[in-house]
Amino acid sequence: MSRKRRRVSPKKSPKRKPAKKRTPIWEWILIGIAVIAVGVLLYNRFAPDPSQISVDQAAQMNEQGAFMLDVREPDEWQDFHIPGATLIPLGDLPGRLSEVPTDREIVVVCRSGNRSQEGRDILLEAGFTNVSSMAGGMNKWRSQGLPTEGGQ
Repeated sequence: MSRKRRRVSPKKSPKRKPAKKRTPIWEWILIGIAVIAVGVLLYNRFAPDPSQISVDQAAQMNEQGAFMLDVREPDEWQDFHIPGATLIPLGDLPGRLSEVPTDREIVVVCRSGNRSQEGRDILLEAGFTNVSSMAGGMNKWRSQGLPTEGGQ
């Protein structure tokens, strides 16, 4: 028996798409971790700080009897300050913690809001709990026409 070779007419084979390279799972995991890390960093950078309050909130807390702690220097204090506030310069604060009440809300203020954040952090690290920092500081307080005492 002889085998007949059968001629097959060449058919055009459909063009195959090149196989897609699959991304390994470990790359997806790294991408996920990177996305989460960026999200956390952005949240920490732009989320409101609950321990920083506006001038309006500070004024309201002052009216309700909060302890207003001014951490500026004495010459800044003499220019103007919140009536009834207590002056303890930031550099002196760690040594004068006993002068800060533990039974009242505390609002830490300074000229523009930077030193007050440091003062707030010193108090929080020392165990004080009801402590906030006034954003914008005394410059914003005065620009909003809130009451001040001193040289002006």
